Amino acid sequence: MRYFNTAGPCLPTRHYMLSAQERLPQAREIVDQGQYFVVHAPRQTGKTTALAAMARDLTASGRYAALRFSCEMAEAADQDIERAELLVLSAIRQSAEAAGLPDELAPPSPWPDDAPGARLKRGLMEWARSCPLPLVLVFDEIDALQGQSLRSVLRQLRDGYTDVRDQFPHAVALCGLRDVRDYKAASGGDAGRLGTSSPFNIKVASLRLGDFTEAEVAELYGQHTTETGQEFTLDAVRRAFWCTQGQPWLVNALAYEITSRMRVSLSEPVTPEHVDEAKERLILARATHLDSLAARLGEDRVRRIVQPLIAGELLLPTDTYDDDLAYVRDLGLVAPDTPVRVANPIYKEVIVRVLGNNTESQVVDAPSSFRLADGRIDMDKLLHSFAEFWRENGEILATASTYPEAAAQLVLMAYLHRIVNGAGFIDREYGVGRRRVDLLIRQPYTAADGSRTVQREALELKVWRQGRTDPLAEGLAQLDDYLDRMELPTGTLVVFDTRPQAAPVHERTAFSQQTTPSGRTVTLLRA
Repeated sequence: MRYFNTAGPCLPTRHYMLSAQERLPQAREIVDQGQYFVVHAPRQTGKTTALAAMARDLTASGRYAALRFSCEMAEAADQDIERAELLVLSAIRQSAEAAGLPDELAPPSPWPDDAPGARLKRGLMEWARSCPLPLVLVFDEIDALQGQSLRSVLRQLRDGYTDVRDQFPHAVALCGLRDVRDYKAASGGDAGRLGTSSPFNIKVASLRLGDFTEAEVAELYGQHTTETGQEFTLDAVRRAFWCTQGQPWLVNALAYEITSRMRVSLSEPVTPEHVDEAKERLILARATHLDSLAARLGEDRVRRIVQPLIAGELLLPTDTYDDDLAYVRDLGLVAPDTPVRVANPIYKEVIVRVLGNNTESQVVDAPSSFRLADGRIDMDKLLHSFAEFWRENGEILATASTYPEAAAQLVLMAYLHRIVNGAGFIDREYGVGRRRVDLLIRQPYTAADGSRTVQREALELKVWRQGRTDPLAEGLAQLDDYLDRMELPTGTLVVFDTRPQAAPVHERTAFSQQTTPSGRTVTLLRA
């Protein structure tokens, strides 16, 4: 039985997967034209799977000798051009053997010798001459190469393309995290390390491997239904797509969690509730993919983009803005299009949880003490408990935050994580220019008639910053809009005062009742 894959490339005999043609529809035409091109996308989006499948299909067609191989081993060569070339040539040979290329299509053995900086070109020339079919090569993980080593490989490919086109690989794909124009990042971010001229100005296209569409998520999950009979309901597919926005690893990871870890019975359909549980389990487990993204949050260039998103502030132009934004998009943390926003709700959750870890560890209140007999959350008690926590610890925790502009919001969200998560869920809306964070607490509970239902509580977070007016009026109008969208009668507005001249925290932290522009009575917490 096949299964959903979350580790390494997908294999059609073992894993549910979409076809390479569907994921890279332009690639085959480019190969047929004999062109050189680039494929780039964030990690764990299926680049290797799609390109390996394409290479297999090309070879199986009988028209090409195609091979995908990884340049990752050559990372160890650093700036040593000679060693890098030898490691790349070794990777080609090992991959050809593993792929089972017949002798007449296989690379020369041994590789021809030449001066350092020319070995790769010479080797590919000899292979192209001896191979009876047009040669198609996929340089996977190309940006693992460093500095001068990367420059040398790119220049040799360009020189072979321009000097001996008829005796060189028919088509070449470079695959990595970044587009070729951004390969300077592989040499420590110094553009000069790759020279002023482009070392690969022969590419005909840069293809970005996109995330799955909702229809593709349905198709992937439908493969499981076909083989096992277990249905993913339409609402479950929609929920999975919303949570992941089609990010391929997340799409597979949710389904794997449900079908292999949670072991939902095959006789039982997969529902949105299963998806929510799987999402929570993935976030709590901090799977390798999520952990690797979380580790980037301490980097300055990530902080310069992500902090304004959480704080709801505008992204102000700086000397590094374009490079910073390109970098977080290459990581996959931020969506590839506008407006600038975190790529998906799961990443949103991971970001604020990681940044709130220190706060969450300071919360000593037991989550069970805030639950009513039927399972609902006692919101009044929860809010007053947070207010006391903020009076005692808030400013200390906010001052120590590595994301100071978003520190107050992160403290409140971390407190809510500690109390709500496990039995309930928190949905967040935050983003550039919003000047607010919207939170929706969802707590399943048992109603008086014995039916299962969901308690929903809405909170709006605002910050009164130095040089600005009191955001109360704006916050009440924004809360009104949020309550309209959530179809709720009331909610809570929290206004954090971070101005230097603000009253001491123990004096300014207080509750009151306010009326919104539409006439709703809501709770206001000034903190």
